[in-house]
Amino acid sequence: MDKNSPRLRTVNKSLSLYPLNKFPNTFPYSVGEQMIFILATRGATDIEGKEWEQIFANAIGAEWKPSVVGLDDVIKGNTAWGAKSVKKKKPSKKASIRLISGRNDLINSYDYNVQPGLLPDEHGELVLNIWNERVSSIREKYKHLRTVVLIRSYDLLECVIYEFETIRYEPELFYWQWKGKNLYGFSKQSNKQKFTWQSGGQQFTIFEDVPADHLLINLKQPDLIPKEFILNTIGFDPSWITVIQKNG
Repeated sequence: MDKNSPRLRTVNKSLSLYPLNKFPNTFPYSVGEQMIFILATRGATDIEGKEWEQIFANAIGAEWKPSVVGLDDVIKGNTAWGAKSVKKKKPSKKASIRLISGRNDLINSYDYNVQPGLLPDEHGELVLNIWNERVSSIREKYKHLRTVVLIRSYDLLECVIYEFETIRYEPELFYWQWKGKNLYGFSKQSNKQKFTWQSGGQQFTIFEDVPADHLLINLKQPDLIPKEFILNTIGFDPSWITVIQKNG
């Protein structure tokens, strides 16, 4: 053994919290518990996107940090997640979904003269360049970047959950077509639609297949806890409320 070459202890720092789309055993129970709490205390059968981000973060013991970009709303160690939620009548029957990925403004980003109907591939390449730059900037900080998707039923009693790696999309793999003021991107390999970009609102949408390997969670409808019971339990008293009347 060369005395000038010390034996080093190797540590794999690239390991994520858990393998992609292989959620911890406790995960579906934590998600279900939080959903049932919402149904029992609020009565509302829907949740906002920000609530799903918080539910997911709680379920894996991560930090919820709402992001302007929307690709790194949940953080744990060397992994970041963007959390997406869509509402469907029967989540378990969906083979594909549309994920809204926020504004993608060619004018602000490039001072580009958007011309619906003209130069579809040039417009499309710039749209993907904005997405790719966002992905690359986050990957500079986190080794692993994922998207976790919740497909929820209208009554919130059926949920499909899965995740996939958030990737760059190479422009040469897609072609684009205008339909009115909307720009549609298609895979050259399959001819399936992959993207929609709206020139008016600059909204960018990505089509994703629902993998066969996903979580399906079915919940029992809980009874709604009466408002009076909650107020009595916490010892509510009208003195907790201060009213200040301001005139003119």
